[in-house]
Parts: sequence; C-alpha cells; structure tokens
Amino acid sequence: MSHRSPWSANALSRAANQTPLVINPLIYAEVSAAFRRIEDLDAALPPDLYHRESLPWEAAFLAGKAFLQYRRRGGARSLPLSDFYIGAHAAVRTYRLLTWDAACYRTYFPTVELVTPT
Repeated sequence: MSHRSPWSANALSRAANQTPLVINPLIYAEVSAAFRRIEDLDAALPPDLYHRESLPWEAAFLAGKAFLQYRRRGGARSLPLSDFYIGAHAAVRTYRLLTWDAACYRTYFPTVELVTPT
C-alpha cells in the first residue's frame, strides 16, 4: 500500500461529505491499474458515490493548449497528456481536484481549486 493511500482516502471521504465526487474515463483507467477485475474496480468506485462523467470537448481543447505550452517550455514527456486532460476537465467544470501533483495543476490550470496533502 502506498504512503499516499491514507491521505487520499481521508481526503476523498471529507470531499464526499461536502460535494458529489466526479470521475471521468481517464481517472477510471488510472485507478483500474490496481484491480484485476472490472467488477472489483466498480465495487471500489460505486456509481452512487462516484458520478461518472464524460470528458467535455472544451476540456479536450484546453488540455491540448496546456500540453503544448508545457512542451514549449521544455517539459519532458514525463507528464502524460491525460494529466492535462484531467486538469482541463476540472477547469472547464469548475471542480476541485484532489492531487499529489499540485505544481503542474497550479501552473497550467491556475483557476482550479486543489486539494493537496500540503
């Protein structure tokens, strides 16, 4: 178990008490890596707690622009485009974003309210 898990679990629990939790297909895909079966993943992310939302087209545009800015600034390919898409989704829908990578999101999506461990 990752050292991040306790903080993340607590932060998700607090957030669920304040607002609906939203995931998109990219987040679902990232979380799926920890599960062998889709049924187990769906049990861990029950739809009554985690609202599943499609990715908006506006977020695709914003993600592409932010990723281009990142690459033009000399950013390595270590940050995947999916991270920019997740940030853009939060920006377009004005969602708070739970993350361990605050620097990226603060740089490229400064309007997004972040929930971070620090």
